[in-house]
Amino acid sequence: MEKKYNSFSEFYPYYLSEHENKTCRLLHFIGSCLVLVVIVAAVLTSTYLYLLLIPLIGYGFAWVGHFFYEHNKPATFQYPFYSLMGDWVMFKDILIGKISLRQ
Repeated sequence: MEKKYNSFSEFYPYYLSEHENKTCRLLHFIGSCLVLVVIVAAVLTSTYLYLLLIPLIGYGFAWVGHFFYEHNKPATFQYPFYSLMGDWVMFKDILIGKISLRQ
């Protein structure tokens, strides 16, 4: 039975526990960076079809990290909204140095 989280602050420690492998975290970070690049490129070129690439890029990099490095099932499957929030909070935490890409 899956745990029910009542808030994102309850969920985030679990999310981080599912991202302990440095390569998995790095792949999430790269995927998030590329998502931002695609958004900027779509806006600057008015080629909004580029936005269709966002799920493929964002989830593609993350899922490779989970299946091949972390060896777990992505939290997205059970907690899609909290997991998406977790991706961006972890991205921010990596940027500010709160989370390391080293083990």
